[in-house]
Amino acid sequence: MVEHVVVIGAGVYGAAVAASLTRRGARATVVDSGAPAGGTSGATFSWTNSCGKEPRAYHDLSVASMEAHRRLATLGDWYHEGGNLEWADDDAGRERLRGKVAGVQSYGYEARWLDRADVLRLEPDMDPAALPEDGIAYFPREGWVEPTRLVGHLLAAAASRGAEVVRGDAVTALETGSGAVRAVRLASGREIDADAVVNCAGPRAAEVAAMVGLSLPMSNTHGVLVYTAPAAVWVSRVVHAPRVHLRPDGAGRLLLHTHDGDSAVHVSDTGDITVDRSAVDDVVAAGRALYPGLGDTAVESVRVGERPIPADGLPVLGRAEAVPGFHFAVSHSGATLSVHAGDLVAAEVLGDDQGGVLAPFRFERF
Repeated sequence: MVEHVVVIGAGVYGAAVAASLTRRGARATVVDSGAPAGGTSGATFSWTNSCGKEPRAYHDLSVASMEAHRRLATLGDWYHEGGNLEWADDDAGRERLRGKVAGVQSYGYEARWLDRADVLRLEPDMDPAALPEDGIAYFPREGWVEPTRLVGHLLAAAASRGAEVVRGDAVTALETGSGAVRAVRLASGREIDADAVVNCAGPRAAEVAAMVGLSLPMSNTHGVLVYTAPAAVWVSRVVHAPRVHLRPDGAGRLLLHTHDGDSAVHVSDTGDITVDRSAVDDVVAAGRALYPGLGDTAVESVRVGERPIPADGLPVLGRAEAVPGFHFAVSHSGATLSVHAGDLVAAEVLGDDQGGVLAPFRFERF
């Protein structure tokens, strides 16, 4: 019988798994080498969507996860469902977008086409000249979350039911006996007995898996996020324009991103991370071109997140057959998936098989 579970990682997945475990009556200990939400979960665009996700099982998991956010949002105000606007500025991009819209519509996912006037009614502070006359896709049920506040809520809920959160103490080894996980050893020397372990370590998930002899192929990437100071500009939803992606970030701030900016990350031999200043300037310039009211609004911070991406791009969720008691909750799109997928994983940890839903996302596919 599983009574005590150690959850490795205190980001959105770890917090969601812990909250679900304790709600189901288990005892949980969450361990993290840093602070909760201090890694990828604190540096993410956190767009909630199932926009073009394939195969169908991944799409359906994402749609169910969006619904889980809506249910949970009755308890707090970290979830913002304002929709997502997207358009392209070349023939190839427009063709891809038409294909994406047609694909999600065939699944029953809400998407429709807008023209310039429609968009300006939604986003009146956009520069009309930056918009095409038509061909702008709108996905009204998409949105974004404030991940740090979400993590705080979930961990507080878990703690209120007896969970322990261990901060700043990295996992250094997993002890096994009779082929099953038995304990977790921390850098401080502490050893925590466990009936099960859930690997929610994000970018470090492969390292944790290796501690029990499993090889998890990952293709992690870096993402550069630019946060502005508060600006008196009306931005109320996620926007994917050809040269900049942006969304609100609370208190009048905006969060800006471009794929080109991601390539400006440099990691030294000692692990220090820097970003070319010119790339940051380019991101801000693209934001100002779309929303002229940004004017000389300052950059408040630049954060670099490491995206945990399993090699085939799909989540890795649920039990590992070769190591009883060892489970995964690792993926890109964690902001979208974590609440629902974390609940599925927690249910399986406690003996409620989720094979029908999790079968496409098992570790064994590798």
